[in-house]
Amino acid sequence: MSSKSAEFAPDPPRTVVVEGGADAFLQNVRVGGHEFVSDEPVTAGGGDAGPTPYDLLLAALGTCTSMTLGLYARRKRWPLQSVRVRLSHSRVHAADCANCETQDAMIELVDRRIELVGPLDAAQRERLLEIANRCPVHRTLSSRFEIRSTLVEA
Repeated sequence: MSSKSAEFAPDPPRTVVVEGGADAFLQNVRVGGHEFVSDEPVTAGGGDAGPTPYDLLLAALGTCTSMTLGLYARRKRWPLQSVRVRLSHSRVHAADCANCETQDAMIELVDRRIELVGPLDAAQRERLLEIANRCPVHRTLSSRFEIRSTLVEA
């Protein structure tokens, strides 16, 4: 491998470590040199000491969306000054349930509202909306993916 290709090799994936006692919802999260907590709201039996798991999922989508739009605008030299992404999650009844097993089928809905600040024209704004739907986290959440779970010894 040449030094040039090694220089641009992607970083190895980081491992996220989550630890918590079985007596509460509070979880300690470590990623690289970063540490934070996740919890549930008081109304759900938690202590509200940090964002919920769904908050973290939405934060992943929102940050990826904003980063992707900023990168695209910089490459195009478009006058995008800032991006604000507001997200919410809910479960709603499927509008078209023709392929559902039951009439009560629910779907997960993420409402993502993107505010673009800067003197962009209508075509640039529309293109940035298309690009938002191509951010890596959006693609992951929109695709079919598998989660493998394995028990390991403590």
